[in-house]
Amino acid sequence: VNGVAVTEMGYKVKPGDVVNFDGAVLTPEKKEYILLNKPKNFTTSAEEVEHRNVSELIRGASIASLSPIGRMDKNTTGLLLFTNDTDIIRKFSLPNQKSAKIYQVTLDKNLKFEDLEKISKGLVLDGHRVFVEEVSYIDNEPKSEIGLKLRSANVKVVRSIFEHFDYNVLRIDRVAFAGLTKKNLPRGNWRMLTEQEIINLKNI
Repeated sequence: VNGVAVTEMGYKVKPGDVVNFDGAVLTPEKKEYILLNKPKNFTTSAEEVEHRNVSELIRGASIASLSPIGRMDKNTTGLLLFTNDTDIIRKFSLPNQKSAKIYQVTLDKNLKFEDLEKISKGLVLDGHRVFVEEVSYIDNEPKSEIGLKLRSANVKVVRSIFEHFDYNVLRIDRVAFAGLTKKNLPRGNWRMLTEQEIINLKNI
């Protein structure tokens, strides 16, 4: 490192250090962040070979190896963030993370007001307490169209909340993720995050 041989374990390389290994200078991979508006019939799971993978949708966007943050099944649409920044992936995968996600959920029937009130107070699913920040009917839409705001990055939680009250979930669309929205991002399209958006993500 900077022309000096390092022999101790756990040495931390600082930004700006020149690292030489085996006669070659190592260049750290640039951190990249891509926001996708995911369409239906694509999955984040590598095991589901019968469905197409979301990585197809951002192929050619970067030579870096990018991973999606959180999981999305084939029926869920909306915002999905990809990055090679392991700190950000870890941060947004924690159960106690601070960033809110907003979902538009379509149910098979109108949501009863008393169920909406119960959901707003939070509930226990599989022994885990789920905190709901906001739940509401969507203006000028049928009462089967619901807005839900919560911090979990796990889309399965969204489905489980309504199934707990015996509603079938027809559609889930993530319309906001950690301050990012679908503005000017049509379904199936992706874009790079701006410098300011990256700073905002790191400061959440």
